[in-house]
Parts: sequence; structure tokens; C-alpha cells
Amino acid sequence: MSNLKILINGIVKENPTFVLLLGMCPTLGTTSSAINGMGMGLATMFVLICSNFVISAIKNLVPDMVRIPIFVVVIASFVTILQMVMQAYVPALYATLGLFIPLIVVNCILLGRAEAFACKNTPIASFFDGLGIGLGFTIALTLLGGVREFLGTGKLFNITIMPEQYGMLVFVLAPGAFIALGYLIAIVNRFKKA
Repeated sequence: MSNLKILINGIVKENPTFVLLLGMCPTLGTTSSAINGMGMGLATMFVLICSNFVISAIKNLVPDMVRIPIFVVVIASFVTILQMVMQAYVPALYATLGLFIPLIVVNCILLGRAEAFACKNTPIASFFDGLGIGLGFTIALTLLGGVREFLGTGKLFNITIMPEQYGMLVFVLAPGAFIALGYLIAIVNRFKKA
């Protein structure tokens, strides 16, 4: 499989949010706005690319008995680096995303891709898999956050599109996340069948 096909596969055919339905906790918890969704998606994409590459590079050195703990340590190392960088350079976004940043370590998308792809392919192919899955996750979270922000507050990327009094508060709250995600999954499935 070519690197471009691997990349597109992660964005479209194996989109972690709309197709595989993985990572629902950060998807629903952090997407109250497009900026938050994009920030969480990019953070996860960084960790996914780096951990996929490293796991693929060390896969032959790791005994099967300790494979999963080693994968978790690799992922946790990149999450720690990400956490420190975000705290230093984007403290407002870091404060908004809060607990969800350290929880990237246990995100099933990362361990799933390490187990399903990175430990069976080359580092370069694993890099492109991480990039594709990460882009798919980022697009999904940004789209969901944008829909929720627009319907809830009348804004998009914090830019006023319509007066706030026309917004529906439910979309900024947890039930709105479920409603918006359900409709977005339905739309994606409709386009896939066409």
C-alpha cells in the first residue's frame, strides 16, 4: 500500500471518530468549540505520529510479553512532552482541554494503531498512518466542535456569524455533543453509501 493510500485511509475509510467510533471521550468532552476540537485533534495527531514511528522502529527489539507496556510508555513519553510544550506555549488551550491531554495516553486510537499498524509495518508507513488517522481525528473534532459552537453560540472559531440569542444552549452542553455527533455520523454514512 502506498503512503498516500495509507494517509487517505486514515482520513476517510478508517476515520477514528466517524467510522471506527474510537476516542469518544475526548470527542464528546472537548468539542464545545471548533478551536478546542482542533487543539485536541492536533495534540492527539502529534502523539500518534511520533509514537507510531518509534513503535515501528523498536518493534523487533521488544519481547512479546512486554509489548503493550512498552507501547504505553512510548505513548506516555510523547504525551508528557506535549503537555509541557502546551503548558509553556498555549496555556489557555491547555487549561481548556485540561484533563483530556494526559488522558491521550489511554486513548484507544493510539494503542489500537500501535497494535494494528505500527508493530507490523515500516516506520515511514507508520508515520503516514499516524498522520492520516491524526488528520481524520482532527477534522472530525474540528467539524463537531464547529457545529456545536455555531448552533450553540452563533460563532465559528470565536467569530460571530449570527446573533447569540439564536443559538441553542443545548449544543454547548453534553447532550448537544451526542446529538451533533449522531447527525454527523449519519451524514458521513450517507455520503459513503452514495
